[in-house]
Amino acid sequence: METLLKISNLSPRARQFVNWSVNVGSVLVCLLVLPTRLPGMELLGIGPNWLLIWVVAWSVKRSPFHGAVAGLALGMIQDGMTSPDPTHALSLMLVGILTARLQKQRWIQEDFISVALIVFGMTMLAGTVTALQYLLQGSRSWAEIWVAHERITLSSAILTSLWAPVVYYPLNRWWEGTKVQQS
Repeated sequence: METLLKISNLSPRARQFVNWSVNVGSVLVCLLVLPTRLPGMELLGIGPNWLLIWVVAWSVKRSPFHGAVAGLALGMIQDGMTSPDPTHALSLMLVGILTARLQKQRWIQEDFISVALIVFGMTMLAGTVTALQYLLQGSRSWAEIWVAHERITLSSAILTSLWAPVVYYPLNRWWEGTKVQQS
């Protein structure tokens, strides 16, 4: 990657700017793809949760605090794009914290399969948090919520985990490269 961008020739301030640009740009791409339904990107009318993938990719090698901040920020952005009721910030914040804790405990090895499994589990968790928020609102019966939860969460978890490497791999390569540059 170094020969492709020649980032090592940049000043520290310029490298930091490029790194921030890549981070913000990747979030923007995830935000733009979130409502898109291309062939092969939906199952039962449900698409992948691109922001959840980004939060997991970010949180795998960071502290629970950084995971929580990323989840909160992206959840609030998603609430602004959709409906803030129920909030996405709570579930994405929880995803960021738990993903960072998984890595800190060394329960996982970092590769495509383990990241896909983490994304699958975290999507199930995020869907359950959303279902619980609907339950607490009392606007629907438990049976209606449970049937919708099963369909939506499982479809989303399958698709999100399958598409996780598309976001994780290039970002992880970039972050690894910038970490080496900063050393």
